[in-house]
Amino acid sequence: MELDPDACYRALATRDARFDGRFFTGVRTTGIYCRPVCPARTPRRENVCFFGSAAAAEAAGFRSCLRCRPESSPDLAAWRGTSNTVSRALALIAEGGLDGAAVDTLAFRLGLGERQLRRLFRQHLGASPVAVAQTRRVLFARQLLTETAMPLADVALAAGFGSVRRFNATFRALYGSAPGALRRAGQVAAAEPSGITLTLPYAPPYDWAAMADFLAARTIDQVERMDDAGRYHRSVALGGARGTVSIAHDAQACGLRATIRFPAVTALATLVGRIRRVFDLGADPLAIGRHLAADRLLAPLAAARPGLRVPGGWDGFELAVRAVLGQQVSVRAAARLAGRLVAAHGAPLDGGGPAGLARVFPEPAALLQLDAVALGMPRARARTIETLAAAALRDPGLFRAGRSLDETVGRLVALPGIGEWTAHYIALRAAREPDAFPASDAALLRVAARLTGTRPNPADLAARAEAWRPWRAYAAQHLWAADAAHHPRAASAALAEGDDDGA
Repeated sequence: MELDPDACYRALATRDARFDGRFFTGVRTTGIYCRPVCPARTPRRENVCFFGSAAAAEAAGFRSCLRCRPESSPDLAAWRGTSNTVSRALALIAEGGLDGAAVDTLAFRLGLGERQLRRLFRQHLGASPVAVAQTRRVLFARQLLTETAMPLADVALAAGFGSVRRFNATFRALYGSAPGALRRAGQVAAAEPSGITLTLPYAPPYDWAAMADFLAARTIDQVERMDDAGRYHRSVALGGARGTVSIAHDAQACGLRATIRFPAVTALATLVGRIRRVFDLGADPLAIGRHLAADRLLAPLAAARPGLRVPGGWDGFELAVRAVLGQQVSVRAAARLAGRLVAAHGAPLDGGGPAGLARVFPEPAALLQLDAVALGMPRARARTIETLAAAALRDPGLFRAGRSLDETVGRLVALPGIGEWTAHYIALRAAREPDAFPASDAALLRVAARLTGTRPNPADLAARAEAWRPWRAYAAQHLWAADAAHHPRAASAALAEGDDDGA
């Protein structure tokens, strides 16, 4: 990735928060790399160099600053480059794609060769895939050391190190001291009686109200809840274990406060990655906003909601089932159907959790045979859900990002009962495809008609949306938010979620 050294130094000298996460500064005289907002004295121009990622700085021999804590900077790596392949690779690495796997395996999942993947990483991030994965592990471990009271052995396992010995050796090589020394030097938060709490940063601005409203309108009874204080709670299941997460917005810290209660410490990094994905913490709102504001139709919407994010799905299969239930019915009706499905087939939440959470969403194996009459849904919907369940069991990666948006949508529409709207909605929220766009969505067509004074059909809207690439998903979210604001009472009750019968 190419950086303008003079522009970077100006941002460094002014500690411009808008550049936090966009580059890192290596100080040759100290061997330390910092964020642009580091409170330390600004080094002289001839003593610094700049890197597009923390992994590139560490690969060059620099160690992370103990004052500005690079692990707490917004993670904008997926938005800095122009390569969708690198973005997808980073998402897979965040999910543990290189924990115990080789680079060629990761490359195969992306549909290219190992050498090509390494070249793309060098071009866009300045570091190899293995270096990026190790930097993520180390920085996550540092965050756990400084923000929690977890035992060192648990920190090592949670961060993805194969052993405590390897954990200690890596920290000694990078920081010249054992992990325990970093903890003694920092301010450790008090231990949570029933979990751990971490701050997950984002690049401001962040429209938390829009995110909370969107999720609150779609909560599934016994699985999700938005409390009166604006905190989001949900049950989670992973690897046979069950627990809960609670998310609160901390505007002062420019982050979300995530409290995780889960029995398996090795799942912690995956859970944090899912929280980041659901709440879209890796987005660069300024870059996206500038692009969308260039369009006359979207300019006023982007100006009204500069920090709008695209809400993700916690689990691909859950989101896919939710999308099928939302075909040609209201948001509230779809949520009620999902609640019945959970009550009938969801496993109980062990040990309880925040009030209102009692079950986890059913696993695919539990939905292979459904009683449509008892659930109050059309038999065609039940058959589609059974088809989804069988497909998810055959291919656990079905709802993850594919090698391209077209491939992701193509795999989904090949399933009986899945049409273009459902496939794009799943790609947008579950696979986190930033260019997904369900052009046949009833609400998108309705708000486009109101804004343009015409009545576009899906083909017309898709043609208009070409100018919004590669961030059509964010354009869709702006249109949905505008529609909800225009129909504040009906938005969560009567408006159709989609317009797709899967035919």
